[in-house]
Amino acid sequence: MSEAPGRVSLEDLAAIVAARAATGGESSYTRSLIARGVAKCAQKLGEEAVETALAAVGTDTKAVISESADLLYHLAVLLQARGVSLDDVYAELGRRTHQSGLEEKASRPKA
Repeated sequence: MSEAPGRVSLEDLAAIVAARAATGGESSYTRSLIARGVAKCAQKLGEEAVETALAAVGTDTKAVISESADLLYHLAVLLQARGVSLDDVYAELGRRTHQSGLEEKASRPKA
């Protein structure tokens, strides 16, 4: 795991979030979010999702990139807060690739 500027994978991001959640101290935004609970983490993720969607329909590509980075960060924070690993998410994605998206949606329990 490297926190140097440059390319960061989702695995790197998850590891950074986990480390900051565990040892970030009072000045860690990550730790403060997780300390506020899953609902706050979910709220922040939702806000970033909306901001990303709004940027996507605009004309500023840099805004889409920036908001997407915020979205991925807040997803990593939420997953950490819930104790869900990227491997769990990757396994679910793998399971879904063996059927069409329409078949997968139809197989979900009705709410």
